[in-house]
Amino acid sequence: MDKQDELLQEVEKLAKHMSIYPHNLAPKIATNLECPVNAKEELLDECEVIWKKLEECQSKLTLLGTETLTDSDAQLSLLMMRGKALTAEYNQWQKQTPEIISTNPDVLVELGKEELQKVNHDLEMVLPIFKARNKKLKDDLKREQQWLEEQQQLVEALRVIEEEMKNQVVQFSEKRAFQELKIKMLKIKEYKEELLSALGEFLEEHFPLPEEDGSAQKKKSLAKEPTTKLITLHEILESLINKLMSAPNDPYLTINDTFWPPYIELLLRYGIALRHPDDPKRIRLEAFHQ
Repeated sequence: MDKQDELLQEVEKLAKHMSIYPHNLAPKIATNLECPVNAKEELLDECEVIWKKLEECQSKLTLLGTETLTDSDAQLSLLMMRGKALTAEYNQWQKQTPEIISTNPDVLVELGKEELQKVNHDLEMVLPIFKARNKKLKDDLKREQQWLEEQQQLVEALRVIEEEMKNQVVQFSEKRAFQELKIKMLKIKEYKEELLSALGEFLEEHFPLPEEDGSAQKKKSLAKEPTTKLITLHEILESLINKLMSAPNDPYLTINDTFWPPYIELLLRYGIALRHPDDPKRIRLEAFHQ
C-alpha cells in the first residue's frame, strides 16, 4: 500500500501541474500570429511529457489496485484508497510551492494577456452593477439632503414660533403685572381717600376752628382780633403729609399766621410733628412710615 500511496501522490502532482495550463491556451497560441512557433512547440512538448507520465502512473495504479483488491474487501479497499487519495491531495496542497509554468517569455506573455483579459472581462461585468449602485446612492443622498433641508426649515419655523410665543408670554406677563399693579394702586388710593375722609370728619368734629368753639370765643375776647383766616387741623395735617411725600429731603413747613398755635402745640406735644432744630418756626410731620 505504500507504493500505491506514492503513485497516488505522483498522479496528484502531475494533475496539479497540468491544471495550471489553461485548456484554451494552445488554440490561442496556434491562432496568434505574434507568438513564435518555437514557443508553441515547447509548450506542447511539455504537455505531452507530463501527460505521458500521468498515463504511466495511472496504469501502474490500475494494475496495483487489480492485484491487491479481492472480492471480499473490494468495497473497503476502494474507500480506503479514496481516503488516502484525499489525504495525499491535502498533503500535496500543503507542501506545494508556486512553480514557474514555463521559462519561455512568449508563453508567459500570452498567459499574462489571457489573465488580463479575464480580469478585464470580470471588471466589465462588475462595472454596471457598481454604476447602478452608485446611481442609487446618489438618489438616496439627494433624497436625504432634501429631507434634511425640510427638517431644517421646520426647525427654523418652530424656532420663530417659539420666539413669538416667548414675546407674547413676556408681553402678556408684563401687561398682566401692570394691570394688577394699577388695580392695587387704585385700591390704595381709594383706601387713602377713605382714611383722609374719616380723619377729616374726626378732626372737624373734635377739633373745630376757634371761632366755632365757645371756649375759643372766650379766649378771643381777651386777645386781639385775628387779621387772617385760620386753617383747620385737618388742613394742617394734610399740608404736612403732602410736604413729606413731595419733598422727603426737605419736609419742613413754615408756620405762618394761618396756623392756630394751640394746634401746633398739640401736634408737637403728642409727637405728631417735630420742630426744626435750627428754626423753631418750621415744623415737619413725624416719618411714621420709616
